Parts: sequence; C-alpha cells; structure tokens
Amino acid sequence: MTLPAIDRRIQSLFPVALASFLILGTAQLVLDAMKINHSQIQQLFYSVGRGEHRRQPVVLSKEDRMEEGCNVFDGKWVWDNSSYPLYTEKSCPYLVKQVTCRRNGRPDSLYKNWRWQPNGCKLPRFNPKKLLEILRGKRLVFVGDSIQRGQFESLVCLVQSVIPDGKKSLERIPPMKIFKAKEYDASIEYYWAPFIIESISDHATNHTVQKRLVKLDSIAKHGKEWKKADILVFESYVWWMYKPTINATYGSNGNVKEYNVTTAYRLALETWANWIESNINPQTQKVLFMSMSPTHLWSWEWKPGSDENCFNETKPIQGPYWGTGSNLEIMKIVGDVLRDLKIDVKFLNITQLSEFRKDAHTSVFTERKGKLLTKEQRSDPKTYADCIHWCLPGVPDTWNEILYAYLLQDYRNFVPPQ
Repeated sequence: MTLPAIDRRIQSLFPVALASFLILGTAQLVLDAMKINHSQIQQLFYSVGRGEHRRQPVVLSKEDRMEEGCNVFDGKWVWDNSSYPLYTEKSCPYLVKQVTCRRNGRPDSLYKNWRWQPNGCKLPRFNPKKLLEILRGKRLVFVGDSIQRGQFESLVCLVQSVIPDGKKSLERIPPMKIFKAKEYDASIEYYWAPFIIESISDHATNHTVQKRLVKLDSIAKHGKEWKKADILVFESYVWWMYKPTINATYGSNGNVKEYNVTTAYRLALETWANWIESNINPQTQKVLFMSMSPTHLWSWEWKPGSDENCFNETKPIQGPYWGTGSNLEIMKIVGDVLRDLKIDVKFLNITQLSEFRKDAHTSVFTERKGKLLTKEQRSDPKTYADCIHWCLPGVPDTWNEILYAYLLQDYRNFVPPQ
C-alpha cells in the first residue's frame, strides 16, 4: 500500500473512530449530571493560603529535583512491577467506569506496571503530601476534553489516599468537577471545554462531535471560570480532528464559514493566547499546555501487514514510532503561539512518550453511552475498541508525574511570615 493510499484510508476512517468513541465523554457527563444534587515563582507558590490554612515549609531532598537540562520527554518505558502502579482501581473511589479496564474485564494488568524513564536523568518520585502542600490554598484547574478529564481523575487518585475520609470531596457541577482537600483548602478541578474557545459543544451533556460549530474569537464565557485559578492546565486536540474542515464563526458579523481545521485551530489558539495575556498575572498564576494525546487506531502503523487496532496489545512499542493520528502541523501551531506569548506557558510534550503505549487504551473494556460493552460488542473489537482514551491506572499518571516534577522544580523551601 502506498503512503498516499494510507493517508486516504486514514482520512476516511478517522472521523468514524472519533465520533464513535467521543460519545463516551458525553455519556459520562450525563451520568455525572445525574449525580448532582523573593521571585515571581516564589510568589506563585508561597503566598499564604486562603483563610487560616497557612503554608507549611516542605523539605525537598536531592531526589526531588530534576537535573539541570533534563529532558523528561525523551526516554523509554521500563518494566517496574515493584513500584507501579502508584494506586489501584480499588483504592481510588473516584474513578469512572470508562477507565477501570481491569474491573471491566481486561484479563491482563501489565499496562499498569510500566515506568517512564527519561534518558540521562530521573523523574522525582511522586509524593502526594508534597504536592498537596504546594497546592495549599490554591486551585489547580484542568481545561479540555475527555482526555483531560482522565488526567484530572488520575491526579485525584494520586493524592486522595493521604487525605482522611471526611476531609475530601468530589462535586459535579457541569461543566466542572471539583475535588477538594479540605485540610489544605485546595482544589483540583476539571472544566469541560473540548475546543478551549466557545462552541456549540460546550454543554456538559448535550453535545456531539458530529455537529461542530466553534466561535473562534469567543472565550470570555469560559474565561470567567478560569480567572481565579492559581494553576491552569490546558489541552485541546481530538475534537478538532473529526474532519479536515470545521464550521466556525469569526468576527463581528457572526456568519458561519467552513475553515480548514489547522487554520481554525491557529485562530482559536490566538484567541486563547490573547485571553492569557489579558487575564493571567504571571506573579501569582501558572499556566501549562499539554501536547496532543495520541491514538492507536490502526495496527498496520506499528505492525505492517496487519489490519487491527489497539485491542489485545499488551506491550509498548519499542524503538522510534510516530502515529499518523498525531498531527505535526497542529504541534507546530501550538509551538508558534506559545513562543509568541508575552507570558511564560510551560509546554508539556507528552505525545512521543504516549505514542509508544499502544497497550494502554481502554479498548473493549470500557463503556458506551453509560453502559459497559456487551459480550457481543467485545467480540467485535474492530468496531468497538476505544483506542483513544486511556485505562487508569495508566499513562495519564505519567503525565501527572511530569506535571508534579515541573511544579516541584519551581518550589523552594519557604516559611511564610507569621
């Protein structure tokens, strides 16, 4: 098969796959709604928390610090069944059925036991108490789609075990989920905004990827919920990739026009960048941007001659690999926009390390429209395997270990004024 033929095949299959599995995000939000009734860096992390929750000094060991010049995104996955996973499905009551692959019938658990090892340096060991101390009196908000919701749930699971019962809570207030650590006066939050900018898909339960209309110069409605956050972590990719074009409005006339996705993505990110520069105080707030989460929809990309997907994969890809589901032009747009920003935004480039993990998706061990896949559906993985979302524990835990490493890197021992 020639490369152009592969490209055409991917272009025809990608929308079908995305539409099928992004429905999972909608169903989960419906279920959530039913349950409802000295330096600038130092100033960022060491200001006294709200009310009486005063910051305590955190002693950082040598192992807590990344080596100068360490590129944590360049490395390999190593087998480590003595230290990983960092939590279990049973130990974390906040996981949704969409991601609890073992509980949902996955026969193997090897995907939980891989540790990301950067080349030439080490990631700090995740310490939930130290992270909670960093977050004392603060709000950390994840903004994005269902991939970002998985990262939010991962971080909640990573910290919740050290918080006593009765002193932690999870509220579902669409389009938000809010986990609170009461003793720390801290919150870890998630805000549903699949395109970051405003769109007709912003309703927490009533949306579909098949009917996309984005407002490329509108972000204020979302932004008012982000303004008071202390740490913001943004992500937006997979909803853009349903088709190569997207309907959008831009400018004062409000006319709907069809845009090439990459053109629309750049305009949307420029709107976001303008909001960041106008509303974020770099002395008291921190902003990070996650790179795209890869998909593993076509096994011929890592196993030439095959015609399957991520189903039944049990080990990471070894050696160089970059899937066609990860758009390099989108990656360049993100880099361009972040480079032109007057405010420093940390770019967490998790794409390549996640590309290797064809084994870690929810596959057929997940739910669709709020219900676990039936035996008949599981027997048809080419139709029903979800190779977009990730099992938990799993790959998003590594993203959060890297996030923790960067927050820790900015941290200094500090005793607040009494």
